Amino acid sequence: MKDAQAAFYENLPLQRDFTRLTHPGRFAAVPDDWALGVADIVDSTGEIAKGRYKTVNMVGAAVISAMINALKGQEFPYVFGGDGAGFAVPASAVDTARSVLADLRRWADEEFSISLRGALVPVSELRQAGKDLRVARYAPSDGVDYAMFSGGGLVWAEAQMKEGQFEITPAEPGAQPDLTGLSCRWSNSKARHGKIVSLVVQPTPKATESDFSDLAQSVLSAAERLERAGHPVPENGPPISWPPPDTTLDARVSRAGGNLFAQKMKLLGQNLLIALLFKTGKRLGQFDPEHYKRMVSRNADFRKFDDGLKMTLDCDPTTLSQIQVMLEQARGQGKVRYGLHAQDEAMMTCFVPSATRDDHVHFVDGASGGYAQAAATMQG
Repeated sequence: MKDAQAAFYENLPLQRDFTRLTHPGRFAAVPDDWALGVADIVDSTGEIAKGRYKTVNMVGAAVISAMINALKGQEFPYVFGGDGAGFAVPASAVDTARSVLADLRRWADEEFSISLRGALVPVSELRQAGKDLRVARYAPSDGVDYAMFSGGGLVWAEAQMKEGQFEITPAEPGAQPDLTGLSCRWSNSKARHGKIVSLVVQPTPKATESDFSDLAQSVLSAAERLERAGHPVPENGPPISWPPPDTTLDARVSRAGGNLFAQKMKLLGQNLLIALLFKTGKRLGQFDPEHYKRMVSRNADFRKFDDGLKMTLDCDPTTLSQIQVMLEQARGQGKVRYGLHAQDEAMMTCFVPSATRDDHVHFVDGASGGYAQAAATMQG
C-alpha cells in the first residue's frame, strides 16, 4: 500500500487545456517531506559551440529516463530543460534518487566527458528559504502527461546547485544508470512557417503571480493563433530516415558498458526494420506505424511551465514580433526575464517503454541550442 504522501502526484487531476495552467489555482503544493532533484550540464553553451547539442540534450533527458526506470512505474513529476532536468520524489524514493544522480554524474563524465551537476534539495528547506514547489499534471493525449512546476522552488534549487549546495557526489568509476528506452532515432523537423523559436520566460521578484499569469496567457493566446498552436513536430510525426542520425550517440547511451561497435550494428538493424515499417505503413504484430507516428506528435512536450514558461514553436515572423513586444514591455516594467533563440529545425529525444502502448514520452527542443541558448541570452 502506498502512503498518502507518496501517492500525492498520482492523485492529482489531469489538466487537458494547457492555457488554463496560467492560473495559479491549478497547481498543488508538493508535500514537505518530498525532495526536489535537479541536474544540469556545466558550460552547456561551450558544448553547444562544439556542435554537441544533441549530446547535451540526450544527457539532460537521461536524468528523466534513469529516474523513470529506477522508480519502476511509480508516477512522479519531472520536467526536461534541454541541458538538464528537474524532478520531485517522495521521502521513500530519496535514496533511489540520490543513487541515480550519482550514477548519472559518473556516467556522463566517463561516456561523454561532460560534467553533469546534480543536487537533491528537501522541499522543506526550499520553503524555509521563502520559495515554494507546486505542481500540476498536463495531459496532451490519453497516453502521457507531463508535470508543470510553479512557486520558484525549482529555479532556487538550480541556483543552489550551481553554488555547490546539496550536491550529490558522483558514484564510483564504471557506474551505469539504467537508460533502457532512451533514444534519438528521429530526424529533425524543419520549420514550416518561419523559424523554430525556443522561448524561456521567468518572473522576477517584482512580478506578482497575477502579473505573470496575465503575461503567460497573452503569450499563449498569440501562439494559439499559429497552426496547431505552434507545434513544431508535424501532425504525422517527425521524419525518419536510414541510417538514422546520431546512431553512435544512441549506441553510447544504450550500450550499458558493452561494446560500442556491436551496439551500433544492433541499432542499425533495428532501425532499418523500423524505417521500412514507417515507409510501407505495414503493421508488425501490435505495432501500428501510422498510429505510432501520430502519437509521437501528440505526446511531444513542446510547451511547459517550470517556474516560468518554456516553448518551442514553429513561429511566423508576425507572431514572433507580437510575442517579443509583449515580453519587452513586461521586461521594461521589471517583471520578467526572457530569452529567445531562433533556428531552422526542432529535434526530439524520446523515452519509449513500449512501442505498442501510447505512453511514449517525447522531449522537443530547438536543434541548434534551443532552451540552453535561449537561457544564455536571458534579459531582465
